Amino acid sequence: MSMRTLPLVFINLGGEMLYILDQRLQAQNTADDNTQKVMNDIIATMFSKAFMEELLKPQDLYSNRALRTVLTRLAHASIMRLNPASMDRLYELMVMAFKYQLLLCPRPRDLLIISYNHIDAIREFVRDTPSVLNQVDETHRKIIEVYTPLSDGEFQLLRQTLLIFLQDMHVRVSLFLKDKVQNPNGRFALSTTGPVPHGTEVPGLIRMFNSNGKEWKRWEFPTGGSYTSSIRVGSFERFGDRVIRIGTNMYSVTQPEETHTSKNYSQKANSEPNPLAKEELNLLARLLGGMKVQNRNTETGFRVNLFATDQEEEEAGASGGNGDQSFQVINIQATQDVQVNTELARIAGEFTGVPEQTELPEGPSNKGDDLLAMMDDLIEL
Repeated sequence: MSMRTLPLVFINLGGEMLYILDQRLQAQNTADDNTQKVMNDIIATMFSKAFMEELLKPQDLYSNRALRTVLTRLAHASIMRLNPASMDRLYELMVMAFKYQLLLCPRPRDLLIISYNHIDAIREFVRDTPSVLNQVDETHRKIIEVYTPLSDGEFQLLRQTLLIFLQDMHVRVSLFLKDKVQNPNGRFALSTTGPVPHGTEVPGLIRMFNSNGKEWKRWEFPTGGSYTSSIRVGSFERFGDRVIRIGTNMYSVTQPEETHTSKNYSQKANSEPNPLAKEELNLLARLLGGMKVQNRNTETGFRVNLFATDQEEEEAGASGGNGDQSFQVINIQATQDVQVNTELARIAGEFTGVPEQTELPEGPSNKGDDLLAMMDDLIEL
């Protein structure tokens, strides 16, 4: 399994989250000031220096449950609030969009192009906020620095790891069903037409060579599709023509009702969270939770609904309790469990407005505590 997968997952899923939230905020006629504030706050938290430095360290990919919890905290990093049913829908849309992009990826290395398309769009969201824009640019530079030296084989391992991670998620999305790129069982139907990946030839011809390297025989075979020559390669620099459109905002011309989903999971994962992933989640939750959220507690918040009506949202929330338990949020209530790192109580307090009740124990007790202490100092500075 690749140890460089997590940053790509987070950036691409985070980009899809911002696409969806922007579309929903506009659909609900949210005030422009509130919309811009929500986008700025979420992006500022997502691309904070301390968080990105931790994310870019080589590490295993988290479980679906842990990753969903981190993204839930990210979505609530501003004055906007989503109820559990809307958050479930948001996560499903994010994951299925990214899964489809992975399947369409022409070459493993083009994973970077998909990620850069998301970063380019995020940069546009904050183009009028220089401080946040600088954070996005700095992260983009780090992504280029980390991933450009990787070989094609390493990118193939990255793509394979991501596909394994998402292989058992089959959520029907009306937008995909309407375009006939998804079957009623939630599985994608890939096209057998279009340009081939850059650097490859159109299939349909077999050539035989002798020991001297001279071609002595060739014959054609039916491909079952209609392929064309590859298009030019996209730019892997910070700015430039990406050529490939995978990863751009597919909701920009979409009606709100076209983002509906319906569950059809075939989940093989253990219902118990991975202890390692949960421990690492504590670190990410701390990094997300400590980014000046105390200044937002006094502001008037508003709710965003990813359903067409409040009644539909309530019905989805009522039926959600009978769904797959492996997709519920990890309940990190440190004040109810003495075995949990008491520092998480302070994080929970920052999100809910509850004052800190406990003191930190002296000395590190669990994996990552030294790093947590170091991050404390960075955040306080």
